[in-house]
Amino acid sequence: MTHAKRALALLLAVFIVVGVAACGSDDDSTTTAATTTSGSEKATTQEESKKPATPTIVVRNGAPVGGVQELEYSAGDEIRFRVSSNQADEVHVHGYDVEEEIPAGGAATLAFPADIEGIFEVELHGSETQIAELRVNP
Repeated sequence: MTHAKRALALLLAVFIVVGVAACGSDDDSTTTAATTTSGSEKATTQEESKKPATPTIVVRNGAPVGGVQELEYSAGDEIRFRVSSNQADEVHVHGYDVEEEIPAGGAATLAFPADIEGIFEVELHGSETQIAELRVNP
């Protein structure tokens, strides 16, 4: 083999090695980016899972399905629950004096700060039927 052919073969080998190394480098940065994205998605999912689900009290024919529901919060939390009913009525939270109309076949979401500790009755105002017991702990 002549000197020129050896130099050309060596140069070709260098290009192949550099090309393979460069491909490996790109793969690493892609993997790192994918890992970072997955980590962000995981953090978002964990934050969302920390949010408690909004409890729903279902009322049928003027009575809570499954009986009087227990709602428990800590002082400083946001009290948040939903009431659905097949009849129109008004939900009233004693102690907090929060009221919300519920249309027939509709629902209402009640949300307010837990700034009074104790145990409170949640009732349908029209029929004075208790649908939940609200407990706000210190």
